[in-house]
Amino acid sequence: MAQYAAALDQGTTSTRCMIFDHGGNVAAVEQLEHEQIYPKPGWVEHDPGEIWQRTRQVMDGALGKVGGNADDIAALGVTNQRETTVVWDRNTGEPVYNAIVWQDTRTDKICDELSADEGQDRFRLKTGLPIATYFSGPKIRWILENVDGARERAEAGDLIFGNTDTWCIWNLTGGTDGGLHLTDPSNASRTMLMNLETLDWDDALLDAIGVPRSMLPEIKPSSGQYGEVKGGAFAGVQVAGDLGDQQAATFGQTCFSVGEAKNTYGTGNFLLLNTGNEAVQSKNGLITTVGYKIGDDDAVYCLEGSIAITGALVQWLRDNLKIIRSSSEVEDLAKSVEDNGGAYVVPAFSGLFAPYWKSDARGVIAGLTRYVNGGHIARAALEATAFQSREVADAMNADSGVELESLKVDGGMVVNETLMQFQADILGVPVIRPKVAETTSLGAAYAAGLATGFWAEVEDLRENWVEDKRWEPQMDAAARDEAYRFWKKAVERTFAWAE
Repeated sequence: MAQYAAALDQGTTSTRCMIFDHGGNVAAVEQLEHEQIYPKPGWVEHDPGEIWQRTRQVMDGALGKVGGNADDIAALGVTNQRETTVVWDRNTGEPVYNAIVWQDTRTDKICDELSADEGQDRFRLKTGLPIATYFSGPKIRWILENVDGARERAEAGDLIFGNTDTWCIWNLTGGTDGGLHLTDPSNASRTMLMNLETLDWDDALLDAIGVPRSMLPEIKPSSGQYGEVKGGAFAGVQVAGDLGDQQAATFGQTCFSVGEAKNTYGTGNFLLLNTGNEAVQSKNGLITTVGYKIGDDDAVYCLEGSIAITGALVQWLRDNLKIIRSSSEVEDLAKSVEDNGGAYVVPAFSGLFAPYWKSDARGVIAGLTRYVNGGHIARAALEATAFQSREVADAMNADSGVELESLKVDGGMVVNETLMQFQADILGVPVIRPKVAETTSLGAAYAAGLATGFWAEVEDLRENWVEDKRWEPQMDAAARDEAYRFWKKAVERTFAWAE
């Protein structure tokens, strides 16, 4: 009898496989980074072939670590960096171009054209999204317009599209030999091509953006049995869950009730609030997204605040400025000073996402004096994550009419206690970390395990959630307001930089 549920977590900087027991405890994890490709300023790409290679390696490695075989795995769930766009030939399995990553801004002209007459909110009622470089639809169009012969091959039915969940599932289930071409509503809602009400591709959106319907995957429930893995150590395991990474983290944090929220600290930050079976339209710069759909149940929707650069800013300190040798060193460097020394870092490397949606913004370091040193820059980089999350939380309070009372947090950066304390301080509410912080993988495993009966119902999952640590706010209100006022001032300096 199966003892575990597994997750393939295909993220922005790495791919991992995690295996969980019935109590939601980590039994094994295997993780490998992949190359970040920057052909031009504002362009970010990945090699889909490398991602698929890493997928096979981490799945085999994780199963080896538990000393088991495929019979021990009840189900495999997939979760992924959401808007990252892959277009490939269904006959050969070869991508026609590198994956265009969610952070990439090359589609700014396409987005300007789409919003020229009716504004940035032209498609918002149908999609819940502003027109922005973030989403998949314009990226597909860019590939069709810029790769020789791609438009013709797509219209002939030879090219297909997927975010990286679809790419991985297609390959896992056979690829050119009967691979399943599918996605779920949480991922489909990030393309600017799906209607939030019908949970189906929308012909008017496809026509406006210029994407042939034949390229698009079938939209299946987030939790449901799709088909078996073919080949490798997981051969025969049922692929039974598919969730975009932030929705998976919401699921893993067991935010199943209206009003429950979580914030994930990864490459970027993503704060999601469960709004139930109603798709609530934002008036304050958030996006409306599908949270998840379990089997035949109605879809659950979320309001989301998406922040492009948080953990990636620490990597930038490491790789570009070289003021730290590893990401884990940033906390000690930040703790070498008492405050930010008056310096603020606004990492608008890919423009600004929520709540501004300004693709022409670019990053700044403001407030520099001769007093500022590397410790102040490191602290300012951590504080940027907390400030950006505060902006999103304010927007969420305004949209929902409900004041945030506490914040559940997860993701790689939540081990940084200096950041977590500052987050509590600048929000003015407790910040709570669960025992299993990698809730993205956990959520994908939960979705798959529900579909195969490994877990009977969502209440079983709630019982697995255990608090690890909480941080109470310690900053007085006047200091909080002053710091936030200077942050807002620094953000304004980023506007309208790119032309």
